[in-house]
Amino acid sequence: MPFGPQIGSLEHGAHIVVGTPGRIEEHLRKSSLKLDNLSTLVLDEADRMLDMGFQDTLDAIIEHAPSERQTLLFSATFPDQIQSIAQRVMKKPVMIAVASDHDDSTIEQHFYEVSNNDQRLTALRILLLKHRPESTVVFCNTKRETQELANQLKQCGFSAQALHGDLEQKQRDQALVQFSNKSVSILVATDVAARGLDVDSLDAVINYQLSRDNEVHTHRIGRTGRAGKQGIACSLLTEQEHYKLAQLEAYLGHDITTEPLPPESWLDKPALRPNMATLQIDGGKKQKVRAGDIVGALTGQQGINGKDIGKIQLFDNWAYVAVAQHAAKTALQKLSEGKLKGRSFRVRRIRG
Repeated sequence: MPFGPQIGSLEHGAHIVVGTPGRIEEHLRKSSLKLDNLSTLVLDEADRMLDMGFQDTLDAIIEHAPSERQTLLFSATFPDQIQSIAQRVMKKPVMIAVASDHDDSTIEQHFYEVSNNDQRLTALRILLLKHRPESTVVFCNTKRETQELANQLKQCGFSAQALHGDLEQKQRDQALVQFSNKSVSILVATDVAARGLDVDSLDAVINYQLSRDNEVHTHRIGRTGRAGKQGIACSLLTEQEHYKLAQLEAYLGHDITTEPLPPESWLDKPALRPNMATLQIDGGKKQKVRAGDIVGALTGQQGINGKDIGKIQLFDNWAYVAVAQHAAKTALQKLSEGKLKGRSFRVRRIRG
C-alpha cells in the first residue's frame, strides 16, 4: 500500500494498528508511528513470520514497545523458535491450545513414490485426471517451484493459478477469487501463501513434495475433508525422501505404505475445465457498488438467468462476479453496455 496516505491517517491517532512487520518497522523508523501508549501487542501467524525471516524486524518493533504491556502470540504450529521468542518477549505466558475438531476419517490419504523429480509432473497430471477434483490445492516447498508448476499445468491444459509471496496483492486477490468461486480448478501454493486460505468444499490436497515439517503436513491435508465431506490427500516422494516418510510415521504413530501410481493411460483423458468464469468490474465499495446492483444488471432485460450467477466479491475499487461459462459472453456484454449506480464501468473477463 502507498506509504503517504498511511502517514496522514496515523496523524489522527488510532485505537488499533494492523500491519506487516516490515511496514510497521518503517513507520517506527520514520517516527510516523509511536508506540509509547501501546497496551497490547499481537503477533499473528508468528511461526510463519519467523519462517519468512522477520526475526530481526520483530525484535526492532518490540524494542519500541513499552515493557508494561500485554503480548498475545498466535501460532498454528509450535516449533522451538516460537518457544524461544515467547520466553524473550512475554512474562509468565499462559499457553492455550485449541483442540482440532477435524475428523481425519473424512480424508483418504495416498502416498506415491516417483522415480525422480522429472516424474513428479507426470504423476500429478495422472492423479488430477483420474480423480478429477473440482477444487485442488497443490503444495510446493518454494516460490520458484510454485510458479513453474502452475505454468506447466496451464501448458498441459489444466486450469491453474500460482499463489506465493512474490505476487503483488492484486495478483494474489485475483488468484484467490478465481479459486474460491470455482473459475479456477487448481491452486498451486506455498505453505506461507496458503495460510488463512478459506475455501469451501476443497476436494483434494496434493503434496508435490513432502513438507519439511510434520506439523505442516497435517495442516496441509486438513484443508480437505471438512464439514463431514470426503476429501483426498495425495503425497509424492522420491526414494531420497524416505527419511521424511520415516519422520512422518514417527510423528503420526503408524506405518505409511506407498502405492504404485495409476496407469499412464489416464494421460489420454482431457483436463477438467471449470464450470464458472470470472468477470472483473472496475468499481467497488468506494464507488458504492453493491452485490445487488451487479445481480440486477446481469438479470435485467435479455440478461442471464439468476442461477448462472455465482460468488460476488467486492473490494475497494473493483468487484468480481462468477458466472457460468456458457453465460459469460452475454454477462460481459450486459455489464459492459449497462450501468451500475448510474455509471458505466470497465468490465473484463479474468482468464484462469
